Amino acid sequence: METIKTILYFSIFRYPLTLEEIHSYTNNLNCSDTENELLHLIEQKILTKVDDFYVYGSDLDSVIKRLRGNMNAKKIMVKAHERALFISKFPFVESVGISGSLSKGYYDNDSDIDFFVITKHNKLWVCRTLLMLYKKIFLLNSRKYFCVNYFISDQQLEIEEKNRFTATELKTLIPMQGKQVFEQFYNRNLWIKDYFSKFEINLETVPEIKKNGLTKTIEFFFDNGFGNTIDYLFKSITLRKWRAKFKFLSEDDFKIALKSTKNISKHHPSNFQKKVILSLNDKLEEVQRNYNIVVPKEYV
Repeated sequence: METIKTILYFSIFRYPLTLEEIHSYTNNLNCSDTENELLHLIEQKILTKVDDFYVYGSDLDSVIKRLRGNMNAKKIMVKAHERALFISKFPFVESVGISGSLSKGYYDNDSDIDFFVITKHNKLWVCRTLLMLYKKIFLLNSRKYFCVNYFISDQQLEIEEKNRFTATELKTLIPMQGKQVFEQFYNRNLWIKDYFSKFEINLETVPEIKKNGLTKTIEFFFDNGFGNTIDYLFKSITLRKWRAKFKFLSEDDFKIALKSTKNISKHHPSNFQKKVILSLNDKLEEVQRNYNIVVPKEYV
């Protein structure tokens, strides 16, 4: 069940997987068990094997697409490391990681470098505002190599939405800066093992953040009640702006795609999480309809 679901999930992105990759997403203890499941799916003509990759249906071009994306990802990772280090120097940043397509080893002309940022408590919106101002002023609002669209504080480390999409994002997240806080983060999100039981945390190469004198000075002047008030003000201004700009979203969608609390800031107006899960459920229905394989659907 998990084998076909994993393949269908990544087929949404036209990203075929290898045996080892598929096995890491299943609950099978032995890789040979996963391979036998894949061989059975090939016999049923649900999958096609192209070199080392297992392709859903007849999307053979997805293999070439993946290989190109993998090559681009290796090249762009140097810049991603540099940007993550730069972001870590901003006031009240506790940890920085890479998410999105790059965290899965893929990058193309339409991709951004997505950063996941953990901030100090009561300073999330100060931190976010400073990063947004930098992007608008110095990068002319380009997010190509500086997409900071998901912030949580160190007092809200547990991800509230627990589903296959968020579990996959956590599994593939690449911690770049702030080892100690990332250790706490993963310990608060052990629910990921409910989806991917073989998930292991490896933070050996992740450095701690070292702040410069200017950053420490800014943190000193804002790490008080005045700074907390400024943080609340920035949150209120941003939320009011988003309410006006994205009024086409339902209240339920807004609360997920543009979650704006004291400890969380998400800016995903397309509600990609919901789109992916609905697309996966469509594919599960397709498999059931065409091959009479019943796999439980995912909830949004």
